[in-house]
Amino acid sequence: MPDIYSSSASSSSASASETKRGYNQFLLLVAGLGGLLYGVDVGIIGGALPYLQATSNLTAGQLSIIVAAVLLGSVISTLFAGLLADLMGRKPLMILSGLVFVISIPMIALSHGYGALFLGRLLQGMSGGFIGVVVPLYLAECLTASNRGKGTGVFQWLLTFGIVAAAFIGIYYSYRLEDVSRVADAATIFHFKDQAWRHIFWVSLPPGILFVLGSFFVAESPRWLQRRGNRQKALASLLRSRTPERAAIELEEMEQAAASETASVGTKVKESLLRRKYVIPFLLACVILACNTATGINSIIGYNTSILLQSGLSDLQSHWGYVIFTCVNFLMTIGGMSLVDRVGRKFLFVMGTSGIMASLIIVGLLFLGTEKHNVDCRAAIQSMTNPDGTLSVNFTPAEAKSLLASSGYQGTDIDPNRASLVVIYSYGDFTNATNLVRSDDRNAAPVQVKRDSAMPKSKFEAAVNNPFADLDKSREAPLKIERAYIGAVPDMHHGWTVAFFLYTFMASYALGPGVCVWLALSELMPTRIRSNGMSIALVLNQLVSTTLAAVFLPVVSKFGYSFMFFLFAGFTVIYLVTTAFFLPETKGKTLEQIEEYFERGATA
Repeated sequence: MPDIYSSSASSSSASASETKRGYNQFLLLVAGLGGLLYGVDVGIIGGALPYLQATSNLTAGQLSIIVAAVLLGSVISTLFAGLLADLMGRKPLMILSGLVFVISIPMIALSHGYGALFLGRLLQGMSGGFIGVVVPLYLAECLTASNRGKGTGVFQWLLTFGIVAAAFIGIYYSYRLEDVSRVADAATIFHFKDQAWRHIFWVSLPPGILFVLGSFFVAESPRWLQRRGNRQKALASLLRSRTPERAAIELEEMEQAAASETASVGTKVKESLLRRKYVIPFLLACVILACNTATGINSIIGYNTSILLQSGLSDLQSHWGYVIFTCVNFLMTIGGMSLVDRVGRKFLFVMGTSGIMASLIIVGLLFLGTEKHNVDCRAAIQSMTNPDGTLSVNFTPAEAKSLLASSGYQGTDIDPNRASLVVIYSYGDFTNATNLVRSDDRNAAPVQVKRDSAMPKSKFEAAVNNPFADLDKSREAPLKIERAYIGAVPDMHHGWTVAFFLYTFMASYALGPGVCVWLALSELMPTRIRSNGMSIALVLNQLVSTTLAAVFLPVVSKFGYSFMFFLFAGFTVIYLVTTAFFLPETKGKTLEQIEEYFERGATA
């Protein structure tokens, strides 16, 4: 006769196991939606930028600020994210970050000027800054040591999916533009482009709403609850994702770690924070986070379509190239997730940064090969300026041929039918650059320079752009053409070669730093400083990223894409050395064991 009690207990245990598995999957889904929003923050501008650039009449500097506004918003919110995560709890901050994202989308999509667009992007970035701190922090404190690598990898995986989704939205509108261009006039094409970038932002709204709703149903971090003295709530939180035995063991470990910390800290808080178990991992995380973004990852994602356009691909090919780029990121992230808990973080870091460095150098050399033939026709462009300090150049093949001839160019490297033009100009102390245009783009708007759009709108903005400038005199200064470069647009073969090495760059990043950097940030920081330490490290990360994004287009206009790619490669060298010689392996170790490693200074 069967034992009905044993059978019932077994059934109950299986049911509980299924419930916990279901909750863990739901937890990862919600956290993954946070990664999706972060990816949308980074990637959505890539598909929208060409249409925004064509219809907004913003200068290259202003467009760079719009791209960088997300990163600036991340800096602002990251400064307070750790403090808010400690005061509010991890769960409420996740809800807040989702709400800020939801508010930002209509503000961007309905904007009709630089100010509103900038503010919306700033809020979008603030949401990303909160998410970038609180979601990896939440996962690190909620997942077991054996699943922490894969679990945090889900955040990065759906982050890359957000970038892929943004790219597919961009390619959809690129096809629509091809169809419209065949039958419509210039005014209709302009209207379509204006609506296209707005629709691209609207599509990103539903994931934000889902993230907010999902965050209401996850448990609070057990470690946060335990540190606040809520032992029973911490145990209840652990029981939602663990067996009673495992939950009891982990709660005891947390209490022992907290007791040990309290005993060692005493009353000298400042001295305790200077101990090696705090200082060394904090500095290591800061260097890794700063170098991670200094590889140019955010700029290369944000400006990918523009980079491929200048490398020789058509508008449609560039959008497809960007789609492939994001798919490589998505697929290789899956590989990184499967390897991170098997081969370890350090191996993937070293392998990834080596591939990044090689790819950046090759892309830089490819651009250098074409940019060295650029011709400066500033005298001819200066003669075309109007008495009121404005300039308008319709850069057609005929105009390109005329400008090259007036500059004395007799070479064959630049074909007027497939040439590019960028103008660097100044009004007094303020220098700016136009967007790059191609003579073979029949839908391209004329190159226009106007004082109102080029000058700072306030003394504060002027001080940020040039603290030594005289704004009043510059407002009356004549338009001066500093440089006007006409360059060759390479052929399609060159464009796909550049695209291929950008794919190797993305594959190397996704397989290594893309997955491991969030783990390094959350694992290296000791419990006592984790939230605030993560905030400070991410602020440094976002400051570097914001700076690079803000200067990208102006620097490219003046010095070329090759300069930027060589600069990114230089930063990656520092990244490689840091991870190869100073980063310990943290695979399979609990957060308390990692903390003990830095306290002892022993070999991991």
